Amino acid sequence: MADSPLCRGRFAPSPTGDLHFGSLVAAVGSYLAARSAGGEWLVRVEDLDTPRVVPGSADRILKNLEALGFEWSGSVLYQSTRFEAYGEALEQLLEAGGAFYCSCSRREIQAAQLARPQRAADEPYYPGWCRAGVRVPDRDWAVRFRVPDGAIYFEDAIQGATVTDLATDTGDFVIRRRDGWFAYQLAVVLDDAAQAITHVVRGADLLNSTPRQIALQRALGLATPMYAHLPLVTDENGIKLSKSAGTGALDLRNPTHELWRALRFLRQKPPLELRLNGLSTLWDWAIRNWQVHSLRGISMASAEVL
Repeated sequence: MADSPLCRGRFAPSPTGDLHFGSLVAAVGSYLAARSAGGEWLVRVEDLDTPRVVPGSADRILKNLEALGFEWSGSVLYQSTRFEAYGEALEQLLEAGGAFYCSCSRREIQAAQLARPQRAADEPYYPGWCRAGVRVPDRDWAVRFRVPDGAIYFEDAIQGATVTDLATDTGDFVIRRRDGWFAYQLAVVLDDAAQAITHVVRGADLLNSTPRQIALQRALGLATPMYAHLPLVTDENGIKLSKSAGTGALDLRNPTHELWRALRFLRQKPPLELRLNGLSTLWDWAIRNWQVHSLRGISMASAEVL
């Protein structure tokens, strides 16, 4: 897209609950990275996992973002409108041999992990049982991406250099589940490409997903964005704030204070008096003074700054 800005970022919440402080931090980080570079910031609702969607959550999240002073470019993209695009990419990978059908259950795969250390905690290592053909034809089949041999390297703007060998660290991973739903890894790659995203700023809990997404981008001939993974917000016990746990609720009666707290967590050092000067003034200061380098060397998880 010749007329696209040099920087285009995005915030992609899942409508499984209300906006909380942890997701606000991710939104602020991605927003400032884009706006401070004179770029655009887009919003995408990741309602891919329909059974987990909480009715009304997406609308409340968008209203909360507006109340906090966020302004996004274009229309909101909903993953639930993108199933045709996901299916086309899946067929492309299957036809090229970059994906295969798999009948293995999660329980079987997890049972094979007992003697094997695992680095990527979000998905058990897959030992390649169906690579040469489906083992149990009378089961429902998932589709797995056939990971390439060799290391995948990327330089994260916050976490630094990352090197991962998917063949030894995760194995082939699911891109369509056995129940027929498309998996996050495939959807996010296609959505970032469709929205021409150049910079992905998100929580460090997704750092392990990035090598898988880069491998998919390469297999599909898509551009790879720049990545920056923000420290996670935790409570005083080191537990990540989450919608499901009902933690980190925002007080939108005072949105300026909530934004100020997020800036403090992101090590931006907003002057104390800006808490009293209004939301637009604080945003103007934050955009002018954004420094992603302030986050380098910070632990991948950090307690909430009050």
